[in-house]
Amino acid sequence: MSEGRRVALSLGSGGARGYAHIGVIEELRERRYDIVTIAGTSMGALVGGLTAAGRLDDFSDWARGLRQRDVLRLFDLRLSGPGAIAAERLFERMAEFFDEAVIEDLPIPFTAVATDLGARREVWFQQGPLQAAVRASIAIPGLFSPVMINGRLLVDGGLTNPVPLEPTTAVPADITLAVSLLAPRNRRELTSPVHTSSAPDRSVAWRERLRRTLAGLTGRDSDPADDEQPEISAEVDTDPHPSSLADGLPPGLRKVDVTALSFETIQSALARYRMAGLPADILIEIPVDACKTLDFHRAEMMIDLGRSLAAEALDQFEEQQTLSHDEST
Repeated sequence: MSEGRRVALSLGSGGARGYAHIGVIEELRERRYDIVTIAGTSMGALVGGLTAAGRLDDFSDWARGLRQRDVLRLFDLRLSGPGAIAAERLFERMAEFFDEAVIEDLPIPFTAVATDLGARREVWFQQGPLQAAVRASIAIPGLFSPVMINGRLLVDGGLTNPVPLEPTTAVPADITLAVSLLAPRNRRELTSPVHTSSAPDRSVAWRERLRRTLAGLTGRDSDPADDEQPEISAEVDTDPHPSSLADGLPPGLRKVDVTALSFETIQSALARYRMAGLPADILIEIPVDACKTLDFHRAEMMIDLGRSLAAEALDQFEEQQTLSHDEST
Protein backbone atom coordinates (compact mmCIF):
# COMPACT_ATOMS: atom_id res chain seq x y z
CA MET A 1 0.00 0.00 0.00
CA SER A 2 1.43 3.34 -1.03
CA GLU A 3 2.19 6.01 1.52
CA GLY A 4 -0.49 8.53 2.37
CA ARG A 5 -3.49 6.34 1.55
CA ARG A 6 -4.57 5.10 4.99
CA VAL A 7 -8.26 5.97 5.46
CA ALA A 8 -10.27 6.36 8.66
CA LEU A 9 -13.85 5.73 7.55
CA SER A 10 -17.04 7.06 9.18
CA LEU A 11 -20.36 5.67 7.89
CA GLY A 12 -23.59 7.45 8.81
CA SER A 13 -27.19 6.49 9.48
CA GLY A 14 -30.06 6.64 6.99
CA GLY A 15 -31.80 3.32 6.40
CA ALA A 16 -31.65 1.86 2.90
CA ARG A 17 -29.63 4.85 1.68
CA GLY A 18 -26.81 3.16 3.60
CA TYR A 19 -26.31 0.79 0.68
CA ALA A 20 -24.38 3.75 -0.76
CA HIS A 21 -21.66 2.97 1.80
CA ILE A 22 -20.93 -0.21 -0.15
CA GLY A 23 -20.29 1.79 -3.32
CA VAL A 24 -17.96 4.15 -1.46
CA ILE A 25 -15.97 1.22 -0.10
CA GLU A 26 -15.81 -0.40 -3.54
CA GLU A 27 -14.39 2.82 -4.99
CA LEU A 28 -11.80 3.07 -2.20
CA ARG A 29 -10.71 -0.49 -2.86
CA GLU A 30 -10.51 0.11 -6.60
CA ARG A 31 -8.15 3.04 -5.99
CA ARG A 32 -6.12 0.97 -3.53
CA TYR A 33 -6.81 3.00 -0.42
CA ASP A 34 -6.21 1.17 2.85
CA ILE A 35 -9.14 1.35 5.30
CA VAL A 36 -7.45 1.23 8.70
CA THR A 37 -10.42 1.92 10.99
CA ILE A 38 -14.22 2.14 10.66
CA ALA A 39 -16.96 3.67 12.79
CA GLY A 40 -20.60 3.30 11.86
CA THR A 41 -24.08 4.25 13.00
CA SER A 42 -27.22 2.27 12.11
CA MET A 43 -26.90 1.08 8.48
CA GLY A 44 -23.35 2.44 8.61
CA ALA A 45 -22.64 0.06 11.49
CA LEU A 46 -24.02 -2.86 9.51
CA VAL A 47 -21.97 -2.14 6.38
CA GLY A 48 -18.91 -1.11 8.40
CA GLY A 49 -19.04 -4.18 10.61
CA LEU A 50 -19.31 -6.52 7.64
CA THR A 51 -16.41 -4.71 5.97
CA ALA A 52 -14.24 -5.07 9.09
CA ALA A 53 -15.18 -8.75 9.28
CA GLY A 54 -14.35 -9.40 5.63
CA ARG A 55 -17.95 -10.32 4.73
CA LEU A 56 -19.05 -7.26 2.76
CA ASP A 57 -18.89 -8.93 -0.65
CA ASP A 58 -21.17 -11.75 0.49
CA PHE A 59 -23.66 -9.25 1.92
CA SER A 60 -23.49 -7.06 -1.19
CA ASP A 61 -24.24 -10.01 -3.48
CA TRP A 62 -27.22 -10.95 -1.32
CA ALA A 63 -28.55 -7.38 -1.09
CA ARG A 64 -28.28 -6.81 -4.84
CA GLY A 65 -30.54 -9.80 -5.38
CA LEU A 66 -33.32 -8.63 -3.05
CA ARG A 67 -36.66 -7.74 -4.56
CA GLN A 68 -39.51 -5.95 -2.84
CA ARG A 69 -41.32 -9.18 -2.09
CA ASP A 70 -38.15 -10.55 -0.46
CA VAL A 71 -37.91 -7.54 1.82
CA LEU A 72 -41.56 -7.91 2.81
CA ARG A 73 -40.92 -11.51 3.82
CA LEU A 74 -38.05 -10.41 6.06
CA PHE A 75 -40.22 -7.85 7.88
CA ASP A 76 -42.77 -9.06 10.44
CA LEU A 77 -45.38 -6.37 11.02
CA ARG A 78 -46.89 -6.29 14.50
CA LEU A 79 -49.58 -4.12 15.96
CA SER A 80 -48.22 -3.91 19.51
CA GLY A 81 -44.86 -3.83 21.24
CA PRO A 82 -41.95 -1.37 21.26
CA GLY A 83 -41.32 -1.68 17.52
CA ALA A 84 -43.58 -1.82 14.48
CA ILE A 85 -41.46 -4.57 12.90
CA ALA A 86 -40.11 -7.67 14.65
CA ALA A 87 -37.85 -8.61 11.68
CA GLU A 88 -36.63 -11.80 13.31
CA ARG A 89 -36.11 -13.41 9.89
CA LEU A 90 -33.97 -10.43 8.88
CA PHE A 91 -31.78 -10.68 11.97
CA GLU A 92 -31.46 -14.45 11.56
CA ARG A 93 -30.16 -13.83 8.04
CA MET A 94 -27.75 -11.19 9.31
CA ALA A 95 -26.41 -13.65 11.90
CA GLU A 96 -25.23 -15.86 9.04
CA PHE A 97 -23.06 -13.01 7.73
CA PHE A 98 -21.65 -12.08 11.16
CA ASP A 99 -20.81 -15.71 11.91
CA GLU A 100 -20.16 -15.14 15.65
CA ALA A 101 -17.50 -12.51 14.94
CA VAL A 102 -16.09 -10.61 17.94
CA ILE A 103 -15.29 -6.94 17.47
CA GLU A 104 -11.89 -6.93 19.18
CA ASP A 105 -10.72 -9.78 16.91
CA LEU A 106 -11.66 -8.10 13.63
CA PRO A 107 -8.79 -7.41 11.20
CA ILE A 108 -9.91 -3.75 10.96
CA PRO A 109 -10.60 -1.77 14.17
CA PHE A 110 -14.34 -1.13 14.32
CA THR A 111 -16.82 0.87 16.40
CA ALA A 112 -20.61 0.57 16.30
CA VAL A 113 -22.50 3.52 17.78
CA ALA A 114 -25.83 3.10 19.59
CA THR A 115 -27.87 5.30 21.93
CA ASP A 116 -28.57 4.52 25.60
CA LEU A 117 -32.11 5.79 26.23
CA GLY A 118 -31.75 5.62 29.99
CA ALA A 119 -28.49 7.56 30.20
CA ARG A 120 -29.40 9.70 27.16
CA ARG A 121 -25.96 9.33 25.64
CA GLU A 122 -24.19 7.50 22.84
CA VAL A 123 -22.55 4.12 23.39
CA TRP A 124 -19.48 2.89 21.53
CA PHE A 125 -19.20 -0.85 20.95
CA GLN A 126 -15.51 -1.67 20.47
CA GLN A 127 -15.57 -5.18 21.89
CA GLY A 128 -17.98 -8.06 22.25
CA PRO A 129 -20.20 -9.84 19.69
CA LEU A 130 -20.43 -7.92 16.43
CA GLN A 131 -23.99 -9.03 15.79
CA ALA A 132 -25.29 -7.65 19.11
CA ALA A 133 -23.52 -4.32 18.60
CA VAL A 134 -24.93 -3.85 15.11
CA ARG A 135 -28.40 -4.98 16.22
CA ALA A 136 -28.42 -2.22 18.85
CA SER A 137 -27.09 0.39 16.43
CA ILE A 138 -29.81 -0.23 13.83
CA ALA A 139 -32.78 -0.22 16.24
CA ILE A 140 -34.61 2.73 14.66
CA PRO A 141 -37.06 4.05 17.29
CA GLY A 142 -40.62 3.10 16.49
CA LEU A 143 -39.54 0.70 13.74
CA PHE A 144 -37.29 -1.97 15.24
CA SER A 145 -37.49 -2.96 18.90
CA PRO A 146 -34.85 -1.56 21.28
CA VAL A 147 -32.17 -3.92 22.57
CA MET A 148 -31.25 -4.60 26.20
CA ILE A 149 -27.51 -5.12 26.74
CA ASN A 150 -25.97 -5.12 30.21
CA GLY A 151 -29.05 -3.44 31.66
CA ARG A 152 -29.04 -0.62 29.09
CA LEU A 153 -31.95 0.07 26.73
CA LEU A 154 -30.31 0.75 23.39
CA VAL A 155 -31.59 2.18 20.10
CA ASP A 156 -30.26 3.63 16.86
CA GLY A 157 -27.03 5.59 17.23
CA GLY A 158 -28.36 8.22 14.84
CA LEU A 159 -30.17 9.83 17.77
CA THR A 160 -26.84 10.94 19.24
CA ASN A 161 -24.15 10.63 16.57
CA PRO A 162 -25.43 10.29 12.99
CA VAL A 163 -21.95 10.41 11.38
CA PRO A 164 -19.46 9.09 13.96
CA LEU A 165 -16.01 10.53 13.31
CA GLU A 166 -14.72 10.61 16.90
CA PRO A 167 -14.21 6.84 17.36
CA THR A 168 -11.81 6.72 14.39
CA THR A 169 -9.32 9.20 15.88
CA ALA A 170 -7.58 6.55 17.99
CA VAL A 171 -6.08 4.91 14.90
CA PRO A 172 -3.35 6.73 12.89
CA ALA A 173 -4.60 7.57 9.40
CA ASP A 174 -3.66 9.88 6.54
CA ILE A 175 -7.23 10.72 5.51
CA THR A 176 -10.55 10.90 7.32
CA LEU A 177 -13.52 10.15 5.08
CA ALA A 178 -17.14 10.51 6.22
CA VAL A 179 -20.29 9.44 4.42
CA SER A 180 -23.47 11.28 5.42
CA LEU A 181 -26.89 10.04 4.32
CA LEU A 182 -28.58 13.27 5.41
CA ALA A 183 -27.79 15.71 2.60
CA PRO A 184 -30.58 18.07 1.42
CA ARG A 185 -32.82 16.96 -1.41
CA ASN A 186 -31.16 16.58 -4.77
CA ARG A 187 -33.21 17.82 -7.70
CA ARG A 188 -30.97 15.95 -10.14
CA GLU A 189 -32.68 12.87 -11.49
CA LEU A 190 -31.13 9.58 -10.42
CA THR A 191 -30.68 7.47 -13.54
CA SER A 192 -29.33 4.25 -11.95
CA PRO A 193 -31.55 1.21 -12.52
CA VAL A 194 -34.10 0.27 -9.90
CA HIS A 195 -34.78 -3.43 -9.52
CA THR A 196 -38.40 -4.22 -8.80
CA SER A 197 -40.62 -7.18 -9.50
CA SER A 198 -43.47 -7.08 -12.02
CA ALA A 199 -44.95 -10.30 -10.65
CA PRO A 200 -48.31 -10.09 -8.80
CA ASP A 201 -47.87 -9.50 -5.07
CA ARG A 202 -49.68 -12.01 -2.92
CA SER A 203 -49.48 -9.83 0.16
CA VAL A 204 -51.08 -6.61 -1.10
CA ALA A 205 -53.22 -6.07 1.98
CA TRP A 206 -50.31 -6.74 4.34
CA ARG A 207 -48.04 -4.47 2.34
CA GLU A 208 -50.62 -1.70 2.40
CA ARG A 209 -50.86 -1.93 6.20
CA LEU A 210 -47.08 -1.83 6.42
CA ARG A 211 -46.89 1.15 4.08
CA ARG A 212 -49.48 3.12 6.01
CA THR A 213 -47.87 2.30 9.35
CA LEU A 214 -44.31 3.03 8.30
CA ALA A 215 -44.55 5.62 5.52
CA GLY A 216 -43.90 8.39 8.00
CA LEU A 217 -40.47 6.96 8.71
CA THR A 218 -39.45 8.01 5.20
CA GLY A 219 -41.24 11.35 5.31
CA ARG A 220 -42.98 10.28 2.09
CA ASP A 221 -45.71 7.98 0.93
CA SER A 222 -45.33 5.65 -2.03
CA ASP A 223 -47.62 7.83 -4.13
CA PRO A 224 -45.45 9.90 -6.53
CA ALA A 225 -47.83 12.82 -6.02
CA ASP A 226 -46.74 12.93 -2.38
CA ASP A 227 -43.03 12.71 -3.17
CA GLU A 228 -42.20 16.31 -2.31
CA GLN A 229 -40.69 16.93 1.13
CA PRO A 230 -39.74 20.17 2.81
CA GLU A 231 -36.01 20.66 2.50
CA ILE A 232 -33.93 20.65 5.66
CA SER A 233 -32.09 23.94 5.61
CA ALA A 234 -29.00 25.09 7.44
CA GLU A 235 -30.34 28.64 7.26
CA VAL A 236 -32.22 30.29 10.11
CA ASP A 237 -35.42 32.16 9.25
CA THR A 238 -35.27 35.20 11.54
CA ASP A 239 -38.21 37.11 10.08
CA PRO A 240 -41.10 34.84 9.11
CA HIS A 241 -43.70 37.68 9.27
CA PRO A 242 -46.67 35.60 10.44
CA SER A 243 -49.91 36.79 8.86
CA SER A 244 -51.99 35.27 11.64
CA LEU A 245 -51.61 33.40 14.89
CA ALA A 246 -51.30 30.12 12.99
CA ASP A 247 -52.03 28.75 9.53
CA GLY A 248 -53.95 25.58 8.83
CA LEU A 249 -51.92 22.38 8.83
CA PRO A 250 -51.21 20.61 5.54
CA PRO A 251 -53.98 18.16 4.60
CA GLY A 252 -53.25 14.54 5.39
CA LEU A 253 -50.48 15.30 7.87
CA ARG A 254 -50.12 12.34 10.25
CA LYS A 255 -48.41 11.80 13.56
CA VAL A 256 -45.91 9.47 11.95
CA ASP A 257 -45.08 12.16 9.37
CA VAL A 258 -44.34 14.69 12.09
CA THR A 259 -42.28 12.14 14.02
CA ALA A 260 -40.27 11.14 10.95
CA LEU A 261 -39.55 14.69 9.83
CA SER A 262 -38.60 15.65 13.38
CA PHE A 263 -36.22 12.67 13.67
CA GLU A 264 -34.57 13.46 10.35
CA THR A 265 -34.29 17.17 11.18
CA ILE A 266 -32.64 16.43 14.52
CA GLN A 267 -30.16 14.04 12.90
CA SER A 268 -29.30 16.49 10.14
CA ALA A 269 -28.74 19.39 12.52
CA LEU A 270 -26.76 17.20 14.92
CA ALA A 271 -24.56 15.85 12.15
CA ARG A 272 -23.73 19.38 10.93
CA TYR A 273 -22.93 20.48 14.46
CA ARG A 274 -20.67 17.53 15.24
CA MET A 275 -18.85 17.56 11.92
CA ALA A 276 -18.19 21.28 12.28
CA GLY A 277 -16.19 20.47 15.40
CA LEU A 278 -14.36 17.55 13.80
CA PRO A 279 -14.51 17.92 10.01
CA ALA A 280 -13.50 15.09 7.72
CA ASP A 281 -10.89 15.51 5.00
CA ILE A 282 -13.42 14.10 2.53
CA LEU A 283 -17.19 14.33 3.03
CA ILE A 284 -19.47 12.37 0.73
CA GLU A 285 -23.13 13.35 1.05
CA ILE A 286 -26.03 11.18 -0.09
CA PRO A 287 -29.29 13.16 -0.63
CA VAL A 288 -32.19 12.25 1.66
CA ASP A 289 -34.44 11.75 -1.36
CA ALA A 290 -32.12 9.24 -3.05
CA CYS A 291 -34.39 6.48 -1.80
CA LYS A 292 -36.82 5.82 1.03
CA THR A 293 -35.70 4.52 4.40
CA LEU A 294 -37.31 1.12 3.83
CA ASP A 295 -36.36 0.66 0.16
CA PHE A 296 -34.06 -2.25 0.94
CA HIS A 297 -34.77 -3.72 -2.50
CA ARG A 298 -32.85 -0.87 -4.15
CA ALA A 299 -29.32 -1.93 -3.31
CA GLU A 300 -28.06 -1.79 -6.90
CA MET A 301 -29.19 1.81 -7.38
CA MET A 302 -27.77 3.04 -4.08
CA ILE A 303 -24.46 1.19 -4.43
CA ASP A 304 -24.00 2.74 -7.87
CA LEU A 305 -24.86 6.19 -6.51
CA GLY A 306 -22.42 5.81 -3.63
CA ARG A 307 -19.65 4.77 -5.98
CA SER A 308 -20.35 7.64 -8.37
CA LEU A 309 -20.32 10.28 -5.62
CA ALA A 310 -17.21 8.72 -4.08
CA ALA A 311 -15.41 8.87 -7.43
CA GLU A 312 -16.26 12.58 -7.76
CA ALA A 313 -15.08 13.35 -4.22
CA LEU A 314 -11.88 11.34 -4.53
CA ASP A 315 -11.05 12.86 -7.92
CA GLN A 316 -11.35 16.32 -6.39
CA PHE A 317 -9.33 15.37 -3.31
CA GLU A 318 -6.55 13.74 -5.33
CA GLU A 319 -6.36 16.74 -7.66
CA GLN A 320 -5.99 19.06 -4.66
CA GLN A 321 -3.29 16.81 -3.22
CA THR A 322 -1.40 16.88 -6.49
CA LEU A 323 -1.60 20.67 -6.72
CA SER A 324 -0.43 21.05 -3.11
CA HIS A 325 2.51 18.72 -3.76
CA ASP A 326 3.51 20.60 -6.92
CA GLU A 327 3.37 23.95 -5.11
CA SER A 328 5.53 22.65 -2.25
CA THR A 329 8.19 21.44 -4.67
